[in-house]
Amino acid sequence: MPPPGELQHSPDKQSTDTQPSEEEAAAAILAAAADAEAAGLWTQIKGEAHHDAEEEPALASYLYSTILSHSSLERSISFHLGNKLCSSTLLSTLLYDLFLNTFTSDPSLRNATVADLRAARVRDPACISFSQCLLNYKGFLAIQAHRVSHKLWTQSRKPLALALHSRVSDVFAVDIHPAARIGKGILLDHATGVVIGETAVIGNNVSILHHVTLGGTGKASGDRHPKIGDGCLIGAGATILGNVKIGAGAKVGAGSVVLIDVPPRATAVGNPARLVGGKEKPTIHDEECPGESMDHTSFISEWSDYII
Repeated sequence: MPPPGELQHSPDKQSTDTQPSEEEAAAAILAAAADAEAAGLWTQIKGEAHHDAEEEPALASYLYSTILSHSSLERSISFHLGNKLCSSTLLSTLLYDLFLNTFTSDPSLRNATVADLRAARVRDPACISFSQCLLNYKGFLAIQAHRVSHKLWTQSRKPLALALHSRVSDVFAVDIHPAARIGKGILLDHATGVVIGETAVIGNNVSILHHVTLGGTGKASGDRHPKIGDGCLIGAGATILGNVKIGAGAKVGAGSVVLIDVPPRATAVGNPARLVGGKEKPTIHDEECPGESMDHTSFISEWSDYII
């Protein structure tokens, strides 16, 4: 016992609460920012839908069931995709639960959806609103369905992933193997006839037009499909075959057939494709992200003096 009048001090208790690391704190800040961005975009989409329902009463019921009755972007897109992709034996309620459970269990999928919506709205001058992209742009819808099928594939639920892949191909005329890895901020413009093979990889902020094929060169197995870097622009009808690398910020002109690597920020045009500026010293363009600028013809003066 301490002497009378002297305070007794208990030993310091070691706090059981651990402070978050810098990495954890940064991740929490980024997650909060992503949540805020998604909430803000969802508010804008609902506002657009309200306006469209007032302007076009014939669509009021449709807009209510697909957008206005839902509390979040994840619920809306899950409902819409479920109804788009259902069949007599693959019920919309089953698909709705599948999509919603997948989107809500992995926040990165929601973040990619937001980036894809913004990509379509900014890059496509025909896109008049976020709500119209959400409802009517089959390239956007095909990508979101692929994100779910890819998640199923990574969870070894391959039969279900392939069934969903088949429905996407039937409904949207877009064929993306569930194993293909695709980044965010992706625009499939028009989208009809796009084919993306099993081992293909696509980076962030890439724009791909209709009838593009990212395919193999035969029946060989293994890693056999193209790797598309960040910020690339792939023109309509382009065919890229084999395990070739299209460098970040590169362009592939419409109708080109590419069988070899394309350096970063270079342009490949023709059948077979040739590099603008030549193979030894290809011209490196100034655009860091052609996938965002959507400039398909900046190379033309160096490629040809053909005039109609």
